[in-house]
Amino acid sequence: MITIEILTKFFGWCAVINIGLLMLSSISVILLRDSISRIHAKMFNLQENDLSRAYFQYLAQYKIAIIVLNIVPYFALKILN
Repeated sequence: MITIEILTKFFGWCAVINIGLLMLSSISVILLRDSISRIHAKMFNLQENDLSRAYFQYLAQYKIAIIVLNIVPYFALKILN
């Protein structure tokens, strides 16, 4: 039986893991931008200039998904509990 406490812990840990992945991705893009850009430019046949916008968009959308799908349900369940 899934209880509110179990769901709260689940969403809490999901948020922690996803925030960790977001931080790792952000640090990787900041520190390794040149090498990552060259690899992605070759893989997807894109200009390296366009990749900065794509990286920013990826990080922004991932952050919004974490907030909407992990953090908001966590706080809603904390309020119910």
